[in-house]
Amino acid sequence: MGHERLPPATSAEPDPEEAFASALTRSPKDSSRRLRGAVAHFLGTAIVSGQIKPGERLTGEVANAEALDVSRSAYREAVQVLTAKGLVESKPKAGTRVLPRSRWNILDPAVLSWAFSGEPDKDFVRDIFELRAIVEPAAARLAAERRDKADIRAMKEALVRMRRHTLATDAGRTADRDFHDALLTATHNDALMALSASIGAAVTWTTQFKQRTRALPRDPVPDHVRVCDSIVAGDVESAGAAMRLLIDLALEDTRITM
Repeated sequence: MGHERLPPATSAEPDPEEAFASALTRSPKDSSRRLRGAVAHFLGTAIVSGQIKPGERLTGEVANAEALDVSRSAYREAVQVLTAKGLVESKPKAGTRVLPRSRWNILDPAVLSWAFSGEPDKDFVRDIFELRAIVEPAAARLAAERRDKADIRAMKEALVRMRRHTLATDAGRTADRDFHDALLTATHNDALMALSASIGAAVTWTTQFKQRTRALPRDPVPDHVRVCDSIVAGDVESAGAAMRLLIDLALEDTRITM
């Protein structure tokens, strides 16, 4: 628990140093913001994937900066990003340690992206889908009660783009995220609407993850159509049930992929 290290390479997962080098290729060194993001992505992915476990200590600032071939300030700023997301905690003399999963802001879109950039932890996936199963069916029921013409138009437009582009494309996945965002907006509940970025990120990354090595096992667009039709009809119970089915099927597809 107390040893210091950078994440190791394993045969089951991409070499993290290769991933970091790739990130740097996309992130010019003259951009401190992008460099900080590349380092945060590298370390965040290692932590969320379990390569660096809760309680373990990151290598010291100087050693890590040298190992990653970045400035100490870029490394320090990256650790601050991880700290803000609840992944690590830094204390004088004690160094920087990975915090328990219960402290992580797992709904942060960046944390979600780190989780699904490699092989996600099964418990992490379970937690995300359980949250969606609690929130989204209830949101669908509220949307069926409160939707207005603008909400209906936004959901239908997103469905049109999902059909046109399919979820195998970035444009299709963006439309999928927009559909879920429009549904939450249709609740006219500010607290639920505040979850749109997190729910949208979860939808996008799980969909992309399911297509890493093969096509989606089935077309999920009809599942979304059923949700939309129930909301448009103002059928509260059907809207909730259709959304719950959509999430259950999405979880099953993700389990098959894993």
